[in-house]
Amino acid sequence: MRVIRTAAEMQEIRSGLSGSVGLVATLGGIHSGHTTHMDTLRPLCGTLVGSMFLNPTQFGENEDISKYPSNELTDLAEFEKHGADFVFAPSVDEIYPPDEEILSVDPGPVAKVLDGIIRPGHFEGVATVVTRLFSIISPNKATFGEKDAQQLRIVEYINDTLGLGIEIIPITTVRDDDGLAISSRNVYLSAEERQAATILFKALSVAKLSFDSGERSGDALRFMLSAVLNGESRATVEYASIADVDTFEELDYVEHSARALLAVRIGSARLIDNFLLA
Repeated sequence: MRVIRTAAEMQEIRSGLSGSVGLVATLGGIHSGHTTHMDTLRPLCGTLVGSMFLNPTQFGENEDISKYPSNELTDLAEFEKHGADFVFAPSVDEIYPPDEEILSVDPGPVAKVLDGIIRPGHFEGVATVVTRLFSIISPNKATFGEKDAQQLRIVEYINDTLGLGIEIIPITTVRDDDGLAISSRNVYLSAEERQAATILFKALSVAKLSFDSGERSGDALRFMLSAVLNGESRATVEYASIADVDTFEELDYVEHSARALLAVRIGSARLIDNFLLA
């Protein structure tokens, strides 16, 4: 496995690659969710490229990027263990050259709701850095996780609107045995908070059971989510949503399918999760 530090070197290497190139893009802090992406994509491409870039433009004023849990040596070891041929690990100046204007990429209308309201500017940062990585690495395929369902939809949007022609492969949310979605931010949880965090999975499971039993009222399903979450004193709810699977707008009535989405703070950790209701 080879580690690439500059955009110019990455582009030079890419120009000499034949066959399908797959990309697993990360902020670092590699965990079993990321390695599931690698294991899924590895058989589907001739060359597997990982990226590690802690993107400052997707972190808000109150989000401490310096505390993001990553260790380059252990992260690179995980990439190598799971079959990466190259890892692109650039500096901030390589992605955002100080002598070059990098235009912000419009993340589309989905960025105006839910996390787009709670974290202003976040999705513009995501759309811009993903587009930049795509332009440097030129992958044929790329994986993005369904845990970040709103982000996944935005990546699909920029891929379509910019005509990039990349096959975006959704990866099912990877969970611990008790249902908690795997996330780099789980390390912020104390033992008691980690136990409390299972409330997200419990709330989503209640809503899914009710939906499967015939409930179609958006208000009723949102009430169920909130009622379960409010039973956990450590949980501070930012939103509990029953939204359209494409627009992420709130639904009064679910005709065919919806996505139940949660954002909850427990201790210093902000946790998100979702279930598809279909």
